[in-house]
This record gives sequence, structure tokens and C-alpha cells, in this order.
Amino acid sequence: MEVHQLQMLRELGDLGSVKAVAETLMVTPSAVSQQLSLLQKSFDVPLTRKEGRALVLTDAGRVLADAGAAVVKAMADARAAIGTFHDSPDSAVTVSAFHSAGQALFAPLAAILAAQGGGPRLRLSDEDVAQEDFPGLAARYDLVLAHRMEHSPEWPKDKVAVIPLAEEPLDVALPAEHPLSARRQLSPADVVGQAWVTSRDGYSPADVLAAVVAVNGRSAEVLHRINDYSTVAALVAAGGAIGLLPRYTAQRVLHPGLVLRALTGVNSVRRIDILARPETLKRKSVRIVCDSLQTVMGELMA
Repeated sequence: MEVHQLQMLRELGDLGSVKAVAETLMVTPSAVSQQLSLLQKSFDVPLTRKEGRALVLTDAGRVLADAGAAVVKAMADARAAIGTFHDSPDSAVTVSAFHSAGQALFAPLAAILAAQGGGPRLRLSDEDVAQEDFPGLAARYDLVLAHRMEHSPEWPKDKVAVIPLAEEPLDVALPAEHPLSARRQLSPADVVGQAWVTSRDGYSPADVLAAVVAVNGRSAEVLHRINDYSTVAALVAAGGAIGLLPRYTAQRVLHPGLVLRALTGVNSVRRIDILARPETLKRKSVRIVCDSLQTVMGELMA
């Protein structure tokens, strides 16, 4: 039993002939007859009967037609509700971000949307996961702020839509009084022999340090494995280790006693992208949040 079959039965009761139903629904009379026959197979009692050359509803058919009218109305209401939801600029939008992106972007994002007035209602969460796990978050959130190194596998575009947000270098973080802080750029050979604080495996800083080690052909002394950039910044500023911090999104956690220096000779750039299911991006409120995220990131990079 299909909704369009119920609609045809209803129209037959109101219009009185298969031909009139076909003209109203802009299909052929044979298509109407075929669908009514398929509908009849779902019931043990006759829904229609011949009255001369006309096809009319039985009492059971009229009961089903009335019930079908309610179903058709409910479906129309559902389609209208979905349309309103898709077109509404103030429906709720859920956003997840890895920690440093959340620290840098969430507050200005909320501020810019509040300043617009009547905009989307944000629901923010932080999710610090390994790179391969970001696409899966699109099942739980409307928008997912994700990062990956430029040389790493691309996002599965058959599962998520990808909106590029930024290309962000990871810089070497040094205590301000460190001898290497006098240089504007540092090579892998300059830093591989230092004591390090870096992330756990599977995250960007560990990936960059692995590249530094590979280029030099010697191991690095890793003292601390910490993913939180504010803790990394505090440890570097305190002395005893150097680290890697993202150039833009780490600005809020930098200490006066810490400096950032560009790393050359290895690919230290990570991509920050917005991931979402394609159908989610059709919602007006989601598109507004995407545009605002691009504005906030542009201001941060400037």
C-alpha cells in the first residue's frame, strides 16, 4: 500500500471516474487502474465495484479513502515541515571541532552569529579524534571541523562533503630565551636533537615530528606526549622541551615566554576542513554557520 495509491482511491471517490482521476493527477487511465489493482491486493474486501460503465467505491473503499486522505494530509504536512526546517535560518546547528579549533573559533563564531540576530542556534562540542575518525562524526553533528596533514589520505568524498577552511602550518614552539629563537626559520637538522613535547601518535604534531626524524635519519627524544596545546605551550614556555603548535589556532594559548618559528624542509602544513553530509548542507541555517566559520577563520589568519 503506497501513499499515491491511497490518493488515487480518494480522488476516485471524489471525482467518480478513472478518467477524471487520470486527468487530475496527469497520468494515464491505465496507470490509475493498475495502481488501484495493486492497492486491492493488500485487502481481502473489495474497495471498488462496477456501476454501469463507472468504477465506484464500496463502503470499505470509502472508509479506506477517508483514512487515506488523512495519510495524504499528514505526508503533505511532513513535507511542509521539512521545507520549513530546510529554509529556516534559525534552526539549531550542531558543530564539533577538534580542541584547538574549538578554542580559537567557537567564541568568535557565537559572537558573530549573535550580532546578526535571529540566526542559527548553535550546539557546540569538542571531539579530539584521530584523523581517520573525523568523517564518522558527520553522523552525529551537522558540521565537523576536521584536520589532516596535506600528504595524508583525502577525506572519503563518497561519504562526506568537504568545505576547505584553511591551510595551517605547524611551527616550532621555543622558549623565548632558547638559542634557536634568534632564527626566523628552522630546519629538521636544527631541531631533531632537542628534547620534545609532542602529541600522541595519529595526530598532526606527531606526524610532523616523524617527518623530521625521517629526514635526519636519527631518533628524537620525546619527553611528553600531550594533545592539549595549552599544556604544550605552558611546558615549552617553562623550558626543558620544544614542541609544535599550529600557527593560527594556537594564538589564544601562547605565553609571553614562548615564540613560534617556521619549520622548513618537511611538509608541516595541515588542512582544516568542514565535513558534513551532503544533504545537511542544503539547510539554510547550516549554510549560514559555514559562511560564518569562513569569516572567523579568515579574520584569525589575517
